[in-house]
Parts: sequence; C-alpha cells; structure tokens
Amino acid sequence: MGKCDGRCTLLVICSLQLVAALQRQVFDFLGYQWAPILANFLHIMAVILGMFGTVQFRFKYLIFYAVWLVLWVGWNSFIICFYLEVGNLSQDRDFLMTFNTSLHRSWWMEHGPGCLVTPVLDSRMAPDDHHVITVSGCLLDYQYIEVLSSAIQILLALFGFVYACYVSKVFQDDEDSFDFIGGFDSYGYQPPQKSSHLQLQPLYTAG
Repeated sequence: MGKCDGRCTLLVICSLQLVAALQRQVFDFLGYQWAPILANFLHIMAVILGMFGTVQFRFKYLIFYAVWLVLWVGWNSFIICFYLEVGNLSQDRDFLMTFNTSLHRSWWMEHGPGCLVTPVLDSRMAPDDHHVITVSGCLLDYQYIEVLSSAIQILLALFGFVYACYVSKVFQDDEDSFDFIGGFDSYGYQPPQKSSHLQLQPLYTAG
C-alpha cells in the first residue's frame, strides 16, 4: 500500500511539473528566451522519463530523474539570482537568456498584469529594426513574475526529488526481497545437465 501511495504521489508531482514546464515554455517562446527554452525542453524530457520509470518500475530512470532535479534546482536558482541582479549579474549587461542573439526580454515585461506600454518615438537609443518603449502601471514587475515561476519550479523539484528517492528505494527493496526468496538468483533452480556420454546397448537379431 505504501508503494502505491508513493507512486501515485510521484505521478501527481510529475504531472504538475509537466504542466508548469509547458506553461513556462510557451511564455519563453513568446519572449525568444532561448536558454530557458532549451532548459525547459530537457526538463520536460526528464519528467516524462521519470513518469515512465514510476509506471514501469524502472529504478535507473528514477535515479536519472532525481539527479536531473538537482540540476534543475540549480538552474532555477540562477534564474532567480539573474532577475534579482544578485552579485555581478545584471540584466542590462548581457542578454544571457537569448544567447546574445537578440534584444528581446521576458514576455512579461510588456504583458504583465496592469502594464501600460508606451512607445518612445524618434529615440536615438534604439538599434536598427527596434523601438524603445516605456512600461508603467504594472501591478507586479516582470522580474518578480519570473522569480515566482522559478520558485514554484524549485518547490516542485524538491518534492519530486524526495518522492523519487523514496519510490526508488521501495523498488530496490522489492528486488532484493525477490532475489532472497529465490527468483533469478544463482542459487535457485538449475536445469538438469545433459550427459555427453552415449550408452551402447547390444543388438540381438534372430538368425
């Protein structure tokens, strides 16, 4: 019963992670955030692999999923530090999220709740094929929306890591108990060996 409860809970956590990652992927595509897009894609693949390992009792898949969650927590911690400009990180110095291929920022910068976008005409600060805008009236700045999104990802990852370790431990204990009983071990049933010697019997004929 405990194993079933752990598996069901882990599947629910993986489902929530999948929904949150797909939602985040959509907004990162809209904002041309190529680095988060790549990270989200890898995360979606890892979550699907973790769900498959949970359903199919694959111990190694759950271990891979748990290891990935550690890296995922590290990535989202970097996102939080980036948008809060912790240390030497600065949003205005390098366009890290776009691999320095464009000047796009987070989609929430212009489309946040209550934001009013006003274009600045005849601005000399705008590069070619770009325009300068001012954003005002936002109920919540885009930095904090991105931080909140990463915090949710970290929270789900922590729960997923704990349950992945628990379920994989249950799977491993079940395999050990099965081997102890005598399933597929080297001391279990051995088939009879075939003899390589042929016994010759005398043949009598009526003469």
